[in-house]
Amino acid sequence: MIAWLMVLGPIYVIVLGTLAWRSRRADQSEMEFLLGNAKLGLMVGLLTTAASLFSTFTLQGMPDFFRQHGVASWIFLAVADGVMIFVIVGFAFYLRRRVAEKGFSGVGPLLNACYETPWAGRMYFLGIFIFLIPYVSIQIKGITIFLTAVFPEFMPTWAWGLAIVGLMLLYSETGGLKAIIFADVIQAVLLLGVVWIIASVCLDKMGGMASMFQQVERENVALLSSPGPKGLLGPQFLFASMLAIAFVPITQPHITTRLVIMKSIKETHRMAIGIGIFAVLVILPTLFIGFYGAINYADLSTAEFLSQVLLFDQLPWVAALGVIGLLAAAISTSDSQLFAMGTEFRGLFEAGRSRMALTRIAIVAFAVCALIFSQIASDELALLALSGFSGTAILGPMILAAILRNRPPATWMIIVTGIGLLSFLASQFGLIPKAVLGMNLNWLIVVLLGLCAFFASRKRLAARNDSPVPN
Repeated sequence: MIAWLMVLGPIYVIVLGTLAWRSRRADQSEMEFLLGNAKLGLMVGLLTTAASLFSTFTLQGMPDFFRQHGVASWIFLAVADGVMIFVIVGFAFYLRRRVAEKGFSGVGPLLNACYETPWAGRMYFLGIFIFLIPYVSIQIKGITIFLTAVFPEFMPTWAWGLAIVGLMLLYSETGGLKAIIFADVIQAVLLLGVVWIIASVCLDKMGGMASMFQQVERENVALLSSPGPKGLLGPQFLFASMLAIAFVPITQPHITTRLVIMKSIKETHRMAIGIGIFAVLVILPTLFIGFYGAINYADLSTAEFLSQVLLFDQLPWVAALGVIGLLAAAISTSDSQLFAMGTEFRGLFEAGRSRMALTRIAIVAFAVCALIFSQIASDELALLALSGFSGTAILGPMILAAILRNRPPATWMIIVTGIGLLSFLASQFGLIPKAVLGMNLNWLIVVLLGLCAFFASRKRLAARNDSPVPN
């Protein structure tokens, strides 16, 4: 495996460097750097969005989630992703219409224009900073687990994380969003290929799909039904998960930006359908890998299970390709989110020559924050990812109130969104209960904010309609 990595690893790094260099222009404008100056076609838009959505969380988090919680995990992610596709179709239409009216240099500046106050963008940035930094950190942590397992004496975990962050910054700071998009295309194909190769090996060792389910039934029959052996996947958890994932294209700036820079709304809708197909293709094999672990490695820790099934049980070239695939998965989401946060940070400031320098510095600073957090993050990658989705979902009603209405919503919507974010954070730290009257606090906050968004829009609209009409 080491020999194969010595060949495949440099090839992968050289490809990334080449793409970054070819994307770089000496006279590159600020908007070309930040938005790629491109109108994405169907295939490029599909692959870059897929690479940004399906990350280390998919290749590492979901197999372990299936191993521990069973087949109902399919409802947790695959069904929720199906709902997300319908959200993309509807939201993209209104988003692109609002962008045509207001312009686009980031989600925060767009919200400022819609609410007619800079506090909307500030609240948005606060929310994505709090919840996306941990999400980026689990990408870094996931791949460092494997690199430490492959090269146990070569470098400590923190040094591997530093090397990965350095690689991300190297090509994203060089070529901007265009370099990230080009890299995403390669990484999406690589991720899909690697996960199916590994899953096929696992399925073959289990004797096929029918034999797999029979063996799982003998090992732990609770894995074949909801809510699973640990009782996690009940109706409230699944509903809260669906809301969190469905809000991803609305609340996470790296996905929203890709919806804006698609060539046309027709191509955007086709891309959404493609994402649904990609989701099924990339999640299904993680079930096979997870059930293989449930049969053979039920008692191992997350790190030991993943190292065993993705590395040591594979042929050397498959294991080496798996490491490269994991690296690609980690980078493809992390670079997009760090770059998007840098873009949103830029939107907090008035126009000026220094904003581009601030953007570059902010991207590096956010990367360092993610690196530090990755050293203390838990091994529960899937649950950490879901917490990030749930946190950003709280921003959804505030965004929808701005995008779906032509007139500015009431500014108090920004305040109640801040209260919602603080309440969710307090529940995550155990300061307040995670359930109220038997209802999951995550989705309860989103539902209540949705009602607030409706009334905030209606109240402002009624006030405008009641105002005197000029002659």
